[in-house]
Amino acid sequence: MKKKFIVIIPARLKSTRLPGKPLKLINKKPLIYWTWKNCTKAVHKDLIYVATDNIKIHKVCEEYGIQSIDTSSNHLTGTDRISEASLKILTDMIINLQGDEPFIRPIDIKKFINFALKNKKIVTNAYATINNIKKSNNKNIPKLVINKYEDLLYMSRSPIPGSKNINSKIKFYKQVCMYGFPKKILKKIYGINKKKTILESFEDIEILRVIESGYKVKMLKVNDNKIAIDTPSDLIAAKKLFK
Repeated sequence: MKKKFIVIIPARLKSTRLPGKPLKLINKKPLIYWTWKNCTKAVHKDLIYVATDNIKIHKVCEEYGIQSIDTSSNHLTGTDRISEASLKILTDMIINLQGDEPFIRPIDIKKFINFALKNKKIVTNAYATINNIKKSNNKNIPKLVINKYEDLLYMSRSPIPGSKNINSKIKFYKQVCMYGFPKKILKKIYGINKKKTILESFEDIEILRVIESGYKVKMLKVNDNKIAIDTPSDLIAAKKLFK
């Protein structure tokens, strides 16, 4: 039976900035569990899958009753992994929820899924206001600019928009890693043996492949996700937040 949508969480052990990230323990349970558990508060667990190439992650998923899909180890990005995994399930809409986002509110996950289904012919992504100005200079946090229709114009690890006026009070926005992909678009630009586009490769931001390929990305504003876990210092901060 075709599912209206599915949620896929990509997971790999060979993270450059935090090796073994999905299995790092927070409050005695692995990070991938907390991301999945948070998601189950928004949608039924039968609609949620972890996509991975690693046997250790598969075993952890089995231990906690998480559905997992085996994928190739040759993917360039998490979204390429999602593309392969999506071929094994009958659905037209894939929600990509990054495995290092355990603090996204379930209400925002629900809100985003509804938004993606409403805009089912285009790619969707989420964003939030940067409340700490120091974060606008953090290279681990993708910043973005949008037009008045909330279409994505560009995303960068540098502070954007820039200004020659040092006293400028313009707001900065950051990406929250929830994506909505119509399967047709996902298959066309992501998957095994696909190539990164120029700006995607330069910025190391995979959603740039979509706009560089000529597709629109519609953005939805959500609450601050507090922290995405990319580095050892992020992991320490996450453990404190859980306490």
